[in-house]
Amino acid sequence: MLLQATGISKSYGIQSVLDGISLMVNEKERVGLVGVNGAGKSTFLQILAGEMSYDSGQIHKSKETTIGYLAQNSGLQSDKTIQEEMLAVFAPLLEAEAELRQLETDIADPALAEDPKRYEDLLERYARRSDWFKDHGGYEINTRIRSVLHGMGFGEFAPETPIATLSGGQKTRLALARILLQAPDLLMLDEPTNHLDIETLTWLEDYLRGYPGGILVVSHDRYFLDRLVTTIVEIERHQSRRYTGNYSRYMELKAAEYEIRMKQYEKQQDEISRMEDFVQRNIVRASTTKRAQSRRKALDKMERIDRPLGDLKKASFSFEPDFMSGKEVLQVREVAVAFNEGAAPLFRNASFELRRGETAALIGPNGIGKSTLLQCMTGTREPSAGTVNWGTKVKIAYYDQEQTRLNPRNTVLEELWSEYPMLEEARIRTILGNFLFSGEDVLKKVAALSGGEKARVALSKLMLRGANMLILDEPTNHLDLVSREVLEAALIDFEGTLLFISHDRYFLNKMAERVLELHPGGIDQYLGNYDDYVEKKSELEAIAEEEAELAAAKSSRNADSEAAAEKGTSLSYEADKQAKREERNRQRRISDLEENIARLEEAISGIEHEMTKPEVYQDYLALQEHESDLKDKKQQLADLFSEWEKLADE
Repeated sequence: MLLQATGISKSYGIQSVLDGISLMVNEKERVGLVGVNGAGKSTFLQILAGEMSYDSGQIHKSKETTIGYLAQNSGLQSDKTIQEEMLAVFAPLLEAEAELRQLETDIADPALAEDPKRYEDLLERYARRSDWFKDHGGYEINTRIRSVLHGMGFGEFAPETPIATLSGGQKTRLALARILLQAPDLLMLDEPTNHLDIETLTWLEDYLRGYPGGILVVSHDRYFLDRLVTTIVEIERHQSRRYTGNYSRYMELKAAEYEIRMKQYEKQQDEISRMEDFVQRNIVRASTTKRAQSRRKALDKMERIDRPLGDLKKASFSFEPDFMSGKEVLQVREVAVAFNEGAAPLFRNASFELRRGETAALIGPNGIGKSTLLQCMTGTREPSAGTVNWGTKVKIAYYDQEQTRLNPRNTVLEELWSEYPMLEEARIRTILGNFLFSGEDVLKKVAALSGGEKARVALSKLMLRGANMLILDEPTNHLDLVSREVLEAALIDFEGTLLFISHDRYFLNKMAERVLELHPGGIDQYLGNYDDYVEKKSELEAIAEEEAELAAAKSSRNADSEAAAEKGTSLSYEADKQAKREERNRQRRISDLEENIARLEEAISGIEHEMTKPEVYQDYLALQEHESDLKDKKQQLADLFSEWEKLADE
């Protein structure tokens, strides 16, 4: 066990934030901490990291356990260069290296040969320090730094780049790189996927999956949670609950748990109703009074099951166009953008089209110019070259990820009313209530709102616009998991045209019908969602690799070899190429099977654990459902193992 927190409570005045929260993280365990915005997740992490006091409860960790904590959006503040700051992580190793160099100089001193004992002591000390230096990774310092910096998107940055010159997002990524290099026993990360593009996100996931220590992470990225964590701890209504499995498994277990508890509650209510009816009918009759009194006592002693609380209140909204656009909605032709005249453009030759009812996702690495391209479409920036042409009857609504269109001096109510003055106050308040702003919340200043609250205000304005063309720049940023699902449902029902930028791969999978990948030379288009895009990219990379191998093989052949020999070589190469392709497919399928097997084994373990609970094994219907589910999953597991064994033996 790396860390255990028991009964942690925290209040601000009379407002309770956490009430009896418990959590345990074991060695190499990956725990995801989830809950709606404002549930107290970040507060809890700060308490665990020792950066905030708590009112009651206990926290246990061994003295040897090292903890690395990265707060949300905590950029690295330093007057050093990137290389200097990363090297500072390895200060003890660098000191040991300096000591080894000094020892080497001392050992090489001819005068030392006259003192055999001192010479022997120096050699022994050198051997001891050299072993320590090697065991603690002293020879891999620069390799580790380069690997992590490259993975976190700093591969093109000069090592001597001053940290003070970096943007806020870059400083946050550098802070994450630094904590990864420190490699503490327990990593506590609060929203580490903020400011990361898809390529960096994928690298971080792979790095954390192989991390030797424990991980406790707060994240609203469902794809990230599904790939990384093995346990979910939910904070809801100031209390915590633990679930085994990743995020998708947690959602299944939570729904099943609610259904079982509701059945138990309804069953007890029926029993109570029958007993109360019996008492009422028989208490006054002399012949049945004793039995009625006995039932009344049983009712008094009965441990009542509380009605299970349903889901927390969700935002509720929809996007309804005032009118339909023409069939041809947008044409972007050969667009290029350069920030300074004569400077190299961020990108050039960007072209694509949108027709009515289409949904397209614009993706690409950070800094490539995705938001800039959207600005060219909305008219807030002129492209350096190319054209943007809108179709007929197109009404645009634009969601800005920075929420620069919100007036910080306005209250929430004023923000909507100033843009839609013809609406009655009651109507505005109803709409804001649908976005979870009730009572005095509507009188809060925009400047005082959290990121999630600002996002909900911006979405409420977007909804009122009645647009038939939505352009959304990172719409899921700052939204909690529940709000993201509500937004997805609203956009799925939207009958207009949608273009969005997102790094949320779960959102991309659910929403995108076409993926537009922006790069310096233009836009590559892929049909389907994010998973389809990844699969197609892999295929294209495999083809490119094969073509490169073919070109290399051809160039290495002797130009004057006989035609027959050349033909034989060609046939041999084609067979070899086909064999390599089949082997790659086999390995890919084996990897998929192993992931599915691990997920099923985890699910089976979860069901078996549930079946040991009294509320399940004492409920025949619930037990029957669990047994049926268990049987199905075991059969699936057997089928997967059979296929895996067949492929592994080939």
